[in-house]
Amino acid sequence: MKIGIIGSGNMGRSLGILWAEQGHEVFFGARAAEKGQAIVAIAGENTQGGTNDQAAAFGDVLLYTIRGVDPAEVLTSTDVLAGKILIDCNNQEIPEGFAYLPITQSLAEKLAGEVPQAKVVKAFNTMAQELFELAPEPLKSHSVSVFVAGDDESARQTVMQLAQDIGFNPLDCGELRRARLIEGLGDFIRLLIIGQQMGSYATISVHSLPPAQEQRLGGRQASKLG
Repeated sequence: MKIGIIGSGNMGRSLGILWAEQGHEVFFGARAAEKGQAIVAIAGENTQGGTNDQAAAFGDVLLYTIRGVDPAEVLTSTDVLAGKILIDCNNQEIPEGFAYLPITQSLAEKLAGEVPQAKVVKAFNTMAQELFELAPEPLKSHSVSVFVAGDDESARQTVMQLAQDIGFNPLDCGELRRARLIEGLGDFIRLLIIGQQMGSYATISVHSLPPAQEQRLGGRQASKLG
């Protein structure tokens, strides 16, 4: 698969290298072509580097790492995004004291409103960059969850496969509006990493346990207020 990285910072560089290691063709883009080209020396085979415009034109799937910035400010023309899968891996800025306000519109929804011709998918926002150093092994054995939301089912499935390729356990979260919950979860993970000083390897692995063989506690009953 051809993957374009729009904004080759820590997240873009790490995910791009992992996908290239799995045989995907990756183009690292940056505002300055030299930055994108410099990553190729680290990434090696299956990679190219240059501008964000070139990365956007190259990829069938695009990773958008530039937080809260309208693609019209990043690309010469957003027409190049038409019909392409655009992965948003971003979180909001951390407010002082982690005093977040309720999310009424996610960054992913905002991005989708700015480029309605693209298929925006939320994913990869609930872990720190350092975690990618463990991918795909031994990460796979820990069943680390990637939460995926988007209005296009085929686009979600593609992103889930890309997550699985590099050792993650993808979970289909449905439509894009659920990115509000996923971004809130990303904020909570950052609280654990920074606020609770658990470090960059704190993450979430969601498991579905087998049901109890007997309801010795009485089972779930209808609850009443008061």
